[in-house]
Amino acid sequence: MAERPLTDWTSGLFDCFEDASTCCYGFWCGPCLACTVSGRFGENNCLPLCDILAPAVLSACGIPLFVPPANLSMRAAMRNRYNIKGSLCKDIAASCFCVWCSWCQMHRELKERKKTPTVINVQSQTFVNAHPAPVAMMAVNPAPVYLTNQPGIVLDSR
Repeated sequence: MAERPLTDWTSGLFDCFEDASTCCYGFWCGPCLACTVSGRFGENNCLPLCDILAPAVLSACGIPLFVPPANLSMRAAMRNRYNIKGSLCKDIAASCFCVWCSWCQMHRELKERKKTPTVINVQSQTFVNAHPAPVAMMAVNPAPVYLTNQPGIVLDSR
């Protein structure tokens, strides 16, 4: 099996002006955007809520958490699935320091990947009417035909 070549992200981490609607969506409701990205990628829609809830829960237990786990795992999975150049170190940096920009970048990537090219396959086809022609059937020895014009009088047609 031949390996696919590595590609770049379809947009950069800070390319908000390429798709302003995504960044506006992320700005006004970041968790909504993150949940949308997760669902479109095929994961549970609520997965990004781990990024919001995990630090609070772990801090209460005395465990500091600096890397958002859902964002990091989604970036790594997306890079793996689509053969995108990068490294785990870059994913950690993007997830820690630019979490909402990272979600926006992943959203733009999915939007671009979901665009399917329109393929039109044109072939000429000739349709033939397959109904048989009507066939007249005649008996080999036809029976005599008798015509009557008046009651009691029979005419032979032979």
